Amino acid sequence: MPVLTDLRIYPVKSFAPVPVSRATVEPWGLEHDRRWMLVDTAGRMVSQREDPQLGQMTAAATGHGTLLLTAPGGGTLAVDPPQGPPEPVTMFGNPMEVVPADPGASRWISGLLGAELRLVYLDDSARRPTETPVSLADQYPLLLTNPASLVALNELIAADHPDDPVKGAAVPMGRFRPNSVVEGLEPWEETGWLRVRIGEVEFRVTQQCSRCVMTTLDPDTGERRGPEPLLALGRHRKFGRTLGFGIHMAPVGGLGALRVGDQVTVLERGPLPVPDSGRG
Repeated sequence: MPVLTDLRIYPVKSFAPVPVSRATVEPWGLEHDRRWMLVDTAGRMVSQREDPQLGQMTAAATGHGTLLLTAPGGGTLAVDPPQGPPEPVTMFGNPMEVVPADPGASRWISGLLGAELRLVYLDDSARRPTETPVSLADQYPLLLTNPASLVALNELIAADHPDDPVKGAAVPMGRFRPNSVVEGLEPWEETGWLRVRIGEVEFRVTQQCSRCVMTTLDPDTGERRGPEPLLALGRHRKFGRTLGFGIHMAPVGGLGALRVGDQVTVLERGPLPVPDSGRG
């Protein structure tokens, strides 16, 4: 029986992951997952695509929604959920509204990253007009990955670069920034799911996740590591314009919680829709 072996949330979009043993499932994603993000002076989303340094920052959600930011050097700052009026920003060019954090928090982050940035908060998924309610995740509430698929992908990468151990090096799971990791599956088995139950929560599988340049970043250093895994995905796992690894999911019906160790039951299988763009 497949089992959920890893849960991760990302309280600030593009910051380092936070491993958890239990997570409440809300209609727009896991509790505390991607409720905050950074924007530039024009109100455009800033992610690791624009600044790989973001992956060196950590953020933990504490009691009553307070956010504890930690700099790479160890400095910390507590940020309370903002209460002010919303303001317009854009994400991938799409308009939405968020609530700006205390200016002191934005100045603190700007000083660390060497750019003028603002920290903002999504207090209600209705402020982001999407067909499926979602936080500040790229497209859908959850991303699930399968370690057996990663093993298969790394075998393809090694085979594509038999004489170059650097280019052929294995890619770690952290490059794909999943929320949930399920073991006990065959390689690529997850790409044939349409509905699945994890513990007490049912999900519909919306699409394969189309991967982007963020998968080429070393999650520990922020350095770009070359063309993999995108090159191998383009050669072996391309569906239309999609370089597929992992699946996006959205909760269905009554909500609940996910726990490491939960059993995974496939309720329906079938071909998945293919997205038309790549966002990792």
